Amino acid sequence: MTPITTTEALAEFCARVATAPFITVDTEFMRETTYWPRLCLIQAASAEHAAIIDPMAEGLDLEPFLDLLRDEKIVKVFHACRQDVEIFVRLGAMPKPMFDTQVAAMAAGFGEQVAYDSLVRQTLRIEVDKGSRFTDWARRPLSESQLVYALGDVTHLAALYPKLRDRLEKEGRLDWVMSEMAALTEPAIYDTNPENAWKRLKPKKFSAKYLAAFK
Repeated sequence: MTPITTTEALAEFCARVATAPFITVDTEFMRETTYWPRLCLIQAASAEHAAIIDPMAEGLDLEPFLDLLRDEKIVKVFHACRQDVEIFVRLGAMPKPMFDTQVAAMAAGFGEQVAYDSLVRQTLRIEVDKGSRFTDWARRPLSESQLVYALGDVTHLAALYPKLRDRLEKEGRLDWVMSEMAALTEPAIYDTNPENAWKRLKPKKFSAKYLAAFK
């Protein structure tokens, strides 16, 4: 398993998934001495293609992927999206439209702030290997087990998203959930000062439970 380390390879991957109805996205990062995290890895998958992108690779231009995030024809699927989206907003790309499986799971009856591994287990009957969860993502080279763990985050999500969406549609909740998801693109949520971010939100767009789940 080889991460993408060149702009050319990244552009090729982005071209392959550009016609997909959705892509799943996750990041790995390290918190250092500053408020903002250091982006160490980006994982992305459609129903047919998946890739690990190494943003630390010398000379790699992330713009092809950022353009993909900006493409409003493609739904960007995250689980507990806030920290991931904060990073992309700092890079100049607000993912639109978005679907957060943690928020959707709450609407589907899985409880508030359900963990990713729990949702995968309940929905897909798959146990997520958590062995590499607390690891040094900034160290190079990454081990095969780290790469497998990282890729699993988005490949499982690609299988999970249609199931959650179908469940919400059958229960007549999909339109409401999608309208709530639109609020995830409020720039104020991703303000550099967390206190200011929550103060700037328009309360009418969030129910109390929805806001609690997003936090």
